[in-house]
Amino acid sequence: MNKIIEKKIGNIKFSLFSPEQVRRMSYCKVTIPDTYNDDGYPIDNGLVDPHMGVIDPGLKCKTCGARMGTCPGHFGNIELVRPAMHPEFAKIILFLLKSTCQECHRALVSNDDAKELRDKINESKEDQSQLRYSETKDVKTRLKAKIKTKCPHCAAEQDKISLLKPTTIYKGTVTMLPTEIREWLETISNDDLRVLGMDPLHARPEWMIMTVLQVPPVNMRPSITLDTGERSEDDLTHKLVDIMRINQRLEANINAGAPQLIIEDLWELLQYHVTTYFNNEMPNIPPARHRSGRPLKTLSQRLKGKEGRFRYNLSGKRVNFSARTVISPDPNISINEVGIPTAMAKGLTIPVKVTHWNMEACRTHMESEVYPRAIYAIKNDGRRVKLTESSREEILKDLVTGWTIERQLINGDTVLFNRQPSLHRMGMMCHNVKVLEGKTLRLNPAVCPPYNADFDGDEMNLHVIQSIEARVEAEMLMKVQDQIISPRHGHAIIKPEEDHVSGAFYLTFGDTTLNKSEACQLLIAAGITKMPKPDRKDKYSGKLLFSMLLPSDINVEKKGNFYSMDKNEGMVIIKDGLLISGGIESRVYQSDILESIYHKHGSDAAREFIDRSTRLVLAYLSLHGLTVSLKNYQLDDKAANELHKMIESTKREVDNVVVQYKNKTLVKTPGLTLKDTLEEKILMINGKAKKVAGTIVEKSFGITNPALVMGKIGARGSVINAISMSALVAQQSVRGKRLARGYMKRTLPHFRIGDLGAVPKGFIENSYMSGLTANEFFLQGMGGREALVNTAIRTGRSGYMQRRLINALQDLSVAADRSVRDADGSIVQFLYGGDGKDPQYSNFGKGNIEGPRKEDTETA
Repeated sequence: MNKIIEKKIGNIKFSLFSPEQVRRMSYCKVTIPDTYNDDGYPIDNGLVDPHMGVIDPGLKCKTCGARMGTCPGHFGNIELVRPAMHPEFAKIILFLLKSTCQECHRALVSNDDAKELRDKINESKEDQSQLRYSETKDVKTRLKAKIKTKCPHCAAEQDKISLLKPTTIYKGTVTMLPTEIREWLETISNDDLRVLGMDPLHARPEWMIMTVLQVPPVNMRPSITLDTGERSEDDLTHKLVDIMRINQRLEANINAGAPQLIIEDLWELLQYHVTTYFNNEMPNIPPARHRSGRPLKTLSQRLKGKEGRFRYNLSGKRVNFSARTVISPDPNISINEVGIPTAMAKGLTIPVKVTHWNMEACRTHMESEVYPRAIYAIKNDGRRVKLTESSREEILKDLVTGWTIERQLINGDTVLFNRQPSLHRMGMMCHNVKVLEGKTLRLNPAVCPPYNADFDGDEMNLHVIQSIEARVEAEMLMKVQDQIISPRHGHAIIKPEEDHVSGAFYLTFGDTTLNKSEACQLLIAAGITKMPKPDRKDKYSGKLLFSMLLPSDINVEKKGNFYSMDKNEGMVIIKDGLLISGGIESRVYQSDILESIYHKHGSDAAREFIDRSTRLVLAYLSLHGLTVSLKNYQLDDKAANELHKMIESTKREVDNVVVQYKNKTLVKTPGLTLKDTLEEKILMINGKAKKVAGTIVEKSFGITNPALVMGKIGARGSVINAISMSALVAQQSVRGKRLARGYMKRTLPHFRIGDLGAVPKGFIENSYMSGLTANEFFLQGMGGREALVNTAIRTGRSGYMQRRLINALQDLSVAADRSVRDADGSIVQFLYGGDGKDPQYSNFGKGNIEGPRKEDTETA
């Protein structure tokens, strides 16, 4: 057995290539700014010289002799007639020029200070494991503090050195040429460079002013052949052509003895092309563009950002065994299931190992010519063969245990389901396949909240797991039923919502009764086959049918949101699993019942309750019906008069406060200015108006109005929506204050300058039913825009914040002793979460863990 030798990386050092290293690495000197000749063959010493690799089939690399696909590619070089600054090192060059004397080129620190800095650097090197970014930053901070304005060695006064981005450096008011800068940097001693924080063995500063440019291999910048037969070159090749052409023009002008002004202009143009070759988004210079006007994607753009190599091609990439399409609701499938179109199930495969136990099933799949069938077979020697009409019989003869077949997806297969953006762990969960007709992926509406999904065109991704180990891991850790309780707040996140709540309320509210036929229809929809005894003269109450779903140890006594409208049915009482009074509202349904079942009976029971109860209440809702029309938002005449009087009273009250403010008789609130006190009082008056409007609306709508009922029970909407529709839109605000911005000293030109009354500052007295005036429409637009702008800004900011947090915390893990540690084993937290508790397994989010669940304990 081979002995495994483990090694630990001590440190990583980044260095620069010297001109000599660039030349030694090169297998070709590029001298011709062209690519292919008329015969389509790469030109020697051109930008696609075969010494740098090949991308055409049939050609061999002249360096390694390999063909396309196996040749790794080799570097070339371009000799620059005049040096050019590397744009990414401009800041470092500026720092070195500022830190060294303009006459003697020594570091601008005294000998004692230099010794102290060298000692500090040597201490850090001796203990690399303890070297932190903060310490290296501390050395740099100390260095900047010690730099003198007058040279301590030759006493020369120093001119101001400045940088005009990207690469123009001024000494006083004179522009420094790259040759001058290079000569200066060449004369800085190795000892001084060490003091200034550079390692001269691996990175001399003059190497940042390039005299030779590295040319990347051809396979890094392949050309493509268009439909017309023309070749289209890569953006990097375009830039290299520009650099070479200017380089040759500059050489020709120097040899011809052209004026210095022309030479400097061409030199500046060469620097521009070198700069945009490395980074085409530099400030103060226009980006290099294609003939079409599109900016070229050069080296920096290839690497950085969301579309760059690291994030787009390495961190995340396109994968096999996945599918993506639009989602649609299906309340009849379990929360654990995902409905997959037949066409998708036929296109996706899952590997199955052939054993003694599944040999016949595998043989059946291989023999089948219709769905579900095996598409490929992998033999014991690793050969993969496709099952076709002609080869099927022959392959079946050789079938033995140990083979692997790749068959189409069938019901019960384990898959991962994901909706982007995946902002928390429940953005990707494990589902079981349910193959259905149609062309969309089907999802139970109860599972929408963790995915933040709706059905207005959302798309989701399906990933078919390819190994048994991964399948087991997904089932154990990512199954939907195990994510019912959110790890953030300890309450249900997968729960019955909207129509489920409305159906449950109407089924259980008041004296709802059903005949035997209807009761059978509802119970069979819920998967219940045992018929209870009727409790209302050969009729079955809704409360009795709902109680059939509840375990006998569920006990609830709670005032619901409906209590203010109906004292009897607003009080929900469940005793030993039997619903005695009250209509089931969202809080009782989700918190008191579902969460109790999860904590007392585990996730299987909770999943069964969600599946059965939602099917039961939706079946009832389809019998009962639920409609909301404009008529439901119409106030009666008495309520309309009350509302009118209340609005006029509110406006008068606001006017009185404004008069007090102008007369300076308004009593100031402690800690606030007089103007702030006025605004606070007006907001209180307007808030009170909305509250009174709510009471008027509730009284007018009555107990049976579906618009109000849905808001009260927590199914959808709220009483505030009903107020805005029926009574008044009320005060509009921006950042928690009345509207202030707009025209000079007024929100709209229709109001008097300086008017502080209710309406000019955003109070809307009309409702959406009655219609807004033109002024009110604009005022409402101001308030509504805030929400849209906040949403747009917050999405990007929070997304980027999360990305930074993930990168910062990705190395943290919980150790066996429940401490949180980083990559090198340093303790970040002595006990996970500070209390060692997981909200998902705590009781109703209070953190009182009652003990492990049954499925978490091991039996002896």
